[in-house]
This record gives sequence, structure tokens and C-alpha cells, in this order.
Amino acid sequence: MKKLLFGLAIAGLILAQGTVDTATVGKIRSEALEHSDIMHIEHMLTDRYGPRVTGTPNHEAAVDWLIRTFNSWGLKNAHKEGWDFGHPGWLNERASAFLVAPVHENLKFEVLAWTPSTRGTITASVVQLGDLPHGAGIPPPDNANAGGGRGGRGGLGRGPQYKGPTREQLTAWLEVNKAKIKGKMVMFNKAAVIPVSFDPIATRGNDEQLKAQYDPNSPGRGRGGFFGRGAPRTPDPGELGNNDIRDVVDAWLIANGAVARFNDAARANGIIVAQQHNAYDPSKTIPTIILRNDDYGRIERLLADGDDVKVELNIVNHLYPEGKTSYNVVAEIPGADKADEVVMLGGHLDSWHAATGATDNGIGSSIMIEAIRVLQALKLRPHRTVRVALWSGEEEGLLGSLAYVKAHFGSAEEPKPEWYKLDCYFNVDTGTGALRGAGIFGPPQAAAALRPVLHMFEDLGMYGATANNSRNVGGTDSTSFANAGLPGIGMQQDPIEYNTVTHHTNLDTYERIIPDDVKKAAAIIASAVWDVANQPEMIPRFTRDQMPPKPADRGN
Repeated sequence: MKKLLFGLAIAGLILAQGTVDTATVGKIRSEALEHSDIMHIEHMLTDRYGPRVTGTPNHEAAVDWLIRTFNSWGLKNAHKEGWDFGHPGWLNERASAFLVAPVHENLKFEVLAWTPSTRGTITASVVQLGDLPHGAGIPPPDNANAGGGRGGRGGLGRGPQYKGPTREQLTAWLEVNKAKIKGKMVMFNKAAVIPVSFDPIATRGNDEQLKAQYDPNSPGRGRGGFFGRGAPRTPDPGELGNNDIRDVVDAWLIANGAVARFNDAARANGIIVAQQHNAYDPSKTIPTIILRNDDYGRIERLLADGDDVKVELNIVNHLYPEGKTSYNVVAEIPGADKADEVVMLGGHLDSWHAATGATDNGIGSSIMIEAIRVLQALKLRPHRTVRVALWSGEEEGLLGSLAYVKAHFGSAEEPKPEWYKLDCYFNVDTGTGALRGAGIFGPPQAAAALRPVLHMFEDLGMYGATANNSRNVGGTDSTSFANAGLPGIGMQQDPIEYNTVTHHTNLDTYERIIPDDVKKAAAIIASAVWDVANQPEMIPRFTRDQMPPKPADRGN
């Protein structure tokens, strides 16, 4: 009986594979690998327009360049679509910091986004106050050591986690320390101790494990793709949340005359992760920098010696009020007989500011831009419309793609007419690594529909697709579509240096891209998009009765 079932499965696979237009896929592969433009696209997005922080002139210049480029290729309906970011754009123009006592040395750091400039060059003593008060420890989740939901992206270990303090605990601690900070540059926590690692850095996924992960007959296969974040922990009564603590501490720093704040990067090898002050209002905080762990630790040790450590600091930041409206950019290859049905591909164009946003997510965007260039260069006319979209506001919470999905599609509970016409959405957002598999929101038949074309690239390490039923938002833009009950597809990639070196860091530059991997990725995406756009039926979806419930919106 098992042999019969296996034979039927193989026969079904062969039959399904027979629907792939192998000749056209061969042409796509040849164009993508032999005539690639992907590294030029990446060069423009990073070297010319990076960093591409949401709401800034850099990002909007990248959007305008893409529209000109899409038009020059002959794509149709190239345009930008505004959405309400609600905050001014922010960008650092220049910054310098030097130890001037008891030793002289330049400091390595990044500025925290949406914090203010200094008032010219300032020099002040540094004070370290220690950890803010906190509540009891939080047990790690059951899956704390599992691979990350971003297509195999793992974590770096966050150390012990604690519940927040009560307002009374925090107020008492601040009262004890307020006399120490007037005119000072303030450090809070002790420097993180980063042990020397003797483990090899993750590079390529294990082929045999990946084959098992994407084997539909493997009972232990992993989920693949992106699944979003789970529900946040419910705080205890009286416990302050992170944003509450932020607001109280910021108001205290301003009221008591602190002139700057230093945070510890808490990473080895000079790596600095620089993101944002998430109040998005520089008037509510003080100038803030993230010091590399080595410099933070040095200052801490000098203070422990009893020295008066002084730092000279100059920060020039700019706000862009027009950035309150940000833009997604869209272009199409019109379909033929099924032009009202749409296959989408995309990634987020925005980045953080510590580098040029090469792996996150300049190269994901470049892969998708190159994929549609390949289809257009071959003068292919799909049955369905192919639409590329590059999002802004992903780094601030998937805001651009969520706005687009809401405006165009609605949700499974409140669908707009376009909801029924979207076939699926492909997304890439985990760096330069080779594509190894796909995770799609939908029933098992949705993954089965993708496997035949993906299996044509097994020689490049692509091993198939799995289905999932998560409508949680988080991680990347494919979850914005899944949240609406639409077939969002997240691609799993080799980790290479993504988590360890480049993700949101000062090292996220063009030099970290592997040209061979990303050329192959563009070939795979272009082929999969072409195949789906020409299948007799759209990708299978959950029926109304099968549709998983939409999770509650996450609070702040």
C-alpha cells in the first residue's frame, strides 16, 4: 500500500511538473545569470541612495530613480503611492565624538535615529548610573533556541529578560540619582561582556536538512518562510511597559539637565546596531549615541578608576516635515487574458542609517527589481499581471505594506474587490544568502502549487515550499499579506553573515553581497513569478471556513 501511495505521489508530481513552461524558464535562467544587472541596481540603491530611512530625501530619491528606471525598461503604471507615516523624516548629517580626558581618543559610535542634535560642539563629564530598576525575571519561551521565523534566521541571544518596574520603583530610583546628571553625559547599564566565540559563523544551510524540511512527506519538516511574531506578553498590574519607561526616563533626563546619553552597542568586533528612538520626536529626548562595546567598556573602566572622563561631542541631525507622507513604489507588466488577476513580488526599500542598507534590504529589493527586469527584457507577456512593489516603513513596523494591503485588498473579514484578484505575493528580506525554500500562507495545496517550478532549481540549492497558517504580523512584509488572509510567500535563505554581522548594523554595505547567490535568486524569483502568472488557476487559498482567525492588533 505504501509503495502504491508513493507511486501515486510521484506520478502526481510528474504531472504537476509537466505544467511548468520549461523552455521559458530556461530563457529566464540564462538572462538572469548571463546578462544580470543586479549588482548595478544594488550599487544605485546603496552607494547612490543609501541609507534609505523612511521619510528622508534619500528614500524618496531612490523611489524617483526606480520610477525612471521602470519607465526606461518599458514597464507600465510605474508610480509611487503615498501613505501616512505621521512622523517627520530624520537623518544624521555628521557626528563626531572624542575622549578628551583622562586620555585622548576618537570614539566609534552611531547616532540613535529620531534624537536631537547637540547645541554645537559640547564637552562634558560622563556619569554611569547603573541598571534601571526592573521586576522579576521572565522565563525564556519554549522556542528560545529554535531557528528564527525569518526563513531560518536565528537570534543572537538577548540574555536574561525582566518584567518592567512599577512607577513607584522607577520614580524612587530616579529621585536617588537626579542630582548626578546635571551637565553630564549619561550612561546607564554596565557594559555587556561579550565572550570570545569559538563557534564557526553560520554560512550555508545543510542540504540534507533543507531537503527534509521541504519534503512534503517528511513528518518532521520545518515550517520555512516567515510567520510573524506571536502575541506580546500581558504585563502585570502596575508594571510599566517599555514605552512608559522610555517616556519617564527621557523627561527626567531633560528636566535634570543631562546633555547627552550613551548606550552600549553590546556586540563584539565593533558591530553597532543602530535603530530608532520610537517616540519619533526629538524634542522629547536628549542627544543619544550607541557606542561600540569596546569604547563603552573603556569609559566604564576609567570611571571605575575614579577618573573624571570627559567627552567632546558634536551631532548634526535634520528633520524633514514632508516625510510625514512616505511612499511605496509600484510598476507592472500587464497581463493578457487574465490581466485583472495579479501576481506580486517585492521587498522593503527602506533601511536604517548606520550603513547603506545593502543586505537589509537593498539586495532583497534588487532581486525583485532584477526579476521583473528579466521578464521584461525577454518581452514575455504573462496571462496575469505581474506587479512589483517596493515598500517603505518596514523597519518601523511593516507600515508601508500594511497601508498598501489595507488600501487595495482589505482583509478576509472585509475584502475589497482586489482581494479576490491577488494571486500571491513573493518577498525576499534576509540578506545575500542563496534562496533555499519558500513558506506560503495557505493550505497544503498552496505549497504544492509552487513546488514544480521551484524544484527546477534544485541544482542551485532550492528545495521546495511549505505551507503555514499564521496571520501574525512581524518580521517582514509577506506577513502583511498573510494577515489579510492572502497568500504571502517568504523565502528562506542561507544565513551567511546576516544575523551575525550585517542586520541593522554599521557593516551593512555593498561589499557584503555575494553576486553569484543574488543572480541565482533573481532567476528563481522571476521563474516562479512567471509560472504562477501563467497557471490555469490562482494559488489555492483557505476557504472561508478554513481561514485562521485574524489575531488581535499588537499594542505598543
